[in-house]
Amino acid sequence: MTTATDDRSAPAQNTASPLRATVRRTGGRCAALFLTATASTVLSLALPLALGRALDLLLANPDGSGGVRWVLWCAALVLLLAVLDAVETVLGGTTTARATALLRHRLTGHLLAVGPRAGERFGSGELVARLVGNAAQAGIAPASLAALLAGVAGPVGAVVALGLLDPWLAAVFLAGAPLLALLLRTFTHDSAQCAADYQKAQGLIARGLAEAIGGARTIAASGTADREAARILRPLPELARAGHRMWHVQGRAAARAVALAPLLQLGVVAVAGVLLVHGRLTVGEMLAASRYAVLAAGVGVLVGQLSGLVRARASALRIGEVLAEPVTRYGGRRLPPGRGRLELRGVTARRGGRTVLDGVDLVVPGGSTLAVVGRSGAGKSLLAALAGRLADPDEGTVLLDGVPLPELDHGELRRAIGCAFERPALLGDTVADTIGFGVRTAPPDRIRAGAAAARADTFVRRLPDGYATPCRAAPLSGGERQRLGLARVLARDSRLLVLDDALSSLDTVTEHQVVDALLRHSPGGTRVVVAHRASTAARADTVAWLDAGRVRAVGTHAGLWRESGYREVFADGAG
Repeated sequence: MTTATDDRSAPAQNTASPLRATVRRTGGRCAALFLTATASTVLSLALPLALGRALDLLLANPDGSGGVRWVLWCAALVLLLAVLDAVETVLGGTTTARATALLRHRLTGHLLAVGPRAGERFGSGELVARLVGNAAQAGIAPASLAALLAGVAGPVGAVVALGLLDPWLAAVFLAGAPLLALLLRTFTHDSAQCAADYQKAQGLIARGLAEAIGGARTIAASGTADREAARILRPLPELARAGHRMWHVQGRAAARAVALAPLLQLGVVAVAGVLLVHGRLTVGEMLAASRYAVLAAGVGVLVGQLSGLVRARASALRIGEVLAEPVTRYGGRRLPPGRGRLELRGVTARRGGRTVLDGVDLVVPGGSTLAVVGRSGAGKSLLAALAGRLADPDEGTVLLDGVPLPELDHGELRRAIGCAFERPALLGDTVADTIGFGVRTAPPDRIRAGAAAARADTFVRRLPDGYATPCRAAPLSGGERQRLGLARVLARDSRLLVLDDALSSLDTVTEHQVVDALLRHSPGGTRVVVAHRASTAARADTVAWLDAGRVRAVGTHAGLWRESGYREVFADGAG
């Protein structure tokens, strides 16, 4: 039974609500922010009462006796409010930064644990948009939530204060409170859909831009820059409509609040005036009541905080979609002694609703070389991905020396299988780092041996700093990049080498030399090579001929060459 061995293989938890885990991780900062904001609210509630008391004393004693002390208390409260406001600003900023970093760290780790499947489903541009933009928007949630909870104390405390001054004041305000609650509820509901539509359009633009950047040379060569710009910006009207709806919803809520809040304040002040005339309130208490009415009707602050939370929730849902993608799971088994016997049993794999490989049965004896050939779309790259466990079949099993690949320990699997690709990624700071990149960094002597076997040592030594040259400063052709990718797998003693079109950019002479080195370099290992040239297939021990997702034939290149359909697979036809 396959079991998870580390965090990379553990199923994503709380994927429906990544904010919940983020709030827990920033709990200390959120608590400090809540306490600071609550203290600021309490002082804001105390200030009107202090001002009213000072006014009453000054009116009762024109000489200032007693009133000056309360004026000083008011000044101290104002100073404390300024200090708390500064602390709240710092705490809010650091909490948001921490939450954003946690979300990005979690999302990045999950994407790498999922592997190539995430890019195939969402697209690189969409993933970057969610990692950068949506994570930043979702990161404001903990601070906004803490501020919102503390902010609610302001209106509630103001209503309580009105009731303590006189129950009629609280009753007048509470008569209109249901309208305020309805306003907030309507705003939250309407703005949620607007935020989701806006972020979706942003993701579509980011996806189109990433595709265009990847094909920049093709666009420049074909002179279609204007057309591509129009394609990338095609979702712009949808983005504008969602943005306009968002501002319309927020503006409508603000307008209603502006219309409703003054009416409530006016009602409270009017009743306070009547109570003043009848001697039930002092002038200072009326001043305090007018201020409490403003605090109680502070819907504008709550609308702003709710708006941030709505956008954060919409962003969190987009992040949750990625986190819901299941990660690649690994077992804990080790490989027995062997030479890399690869076996595919009844393997079926689907992509985009289409069956790409259908019931493939294939055995590659340990220590042999298998060339996989077929027309475009036959499933060659997918078969290579399954052999290297960069993807898992929908049905069937892939085994290495008798052990199903999903049951292998992660490190054991990646040490046993080396992969090279048509367009290898040059990961690492220097060229040496790129060649040594892997579960276990290759030592310097193996790095140079791998480069020599891949016919990369000569051009690497001509670089400004040789193997210490930064990758970004190394002007490399497509063939040179492929040779560095080959050097990476040849620098290790892997039991199985999978080359997915990793020789396509090499000239015929270099390819011949690399294939010779490949056969000599790993005489005890197994090699699976996706081949497009007849010369490469001819060097293999066995050829698997794929046709429409099925293995049409397995044999030697010379034996299959008698078939006209096999000869037609190769573009040059001459071999």
